[in-house]
Amino acid sequence: MKKFTDLIAQVLPDIEEIFPWDLEEKLASGSPPMLVDIREPYEYQAMHIEGSINVPRGILETACDWGYDETIPELAAAREREIVVICRSGNRSVLGTWTMQLMGYKRVSSLKTGLRGWNDYEQPLVDGDGNPVDIDDADEYFTPKVRPEQMAPEE
Repeated sequence: MKKFTDLIAQVLPDIEEIFPWDLEEKLASGSPPMLVDIREPYEYQAMHIEGSINVPRGILETACDWGYDETIPELAAAREREIVVICRSGNRSVLGTWTMQLMGYKRVSSLKTGLRGWNDYEQPLVDGDGNPVDIDDADEYFTPKVRPEQMAPEE
């Protein structure tokens, strides 16, 4: 049986990752990449990188393809455009990046360390209304809150 981390390790050699400082540089360039935040809508609403689009992981494939209720035309047409996939810690984005590559996206990468790393690098985040998010509030939000019942049983 594979665990989530095994899946990440399996596809990681096949994708490109960029660090927050690389993304900062790309966003400041004359041709910034499309930012695809694959977290759940409630996570995106709480905070995200300004200008990113929310495409939850659960509908990523249909959002990237034509002919579905979830199709996002800008994304479906962007197979040649530079895209950075974003999540909370840089794991879901690895799988999302890998999937998008399988679907023909040529210039897609994952934000290594995710929004946690983006916040640690002291880059701006906004809430669902576009208001700046305080860095300390973001630190608290990104602190893991795994409950005891979510831990693996002792063997």
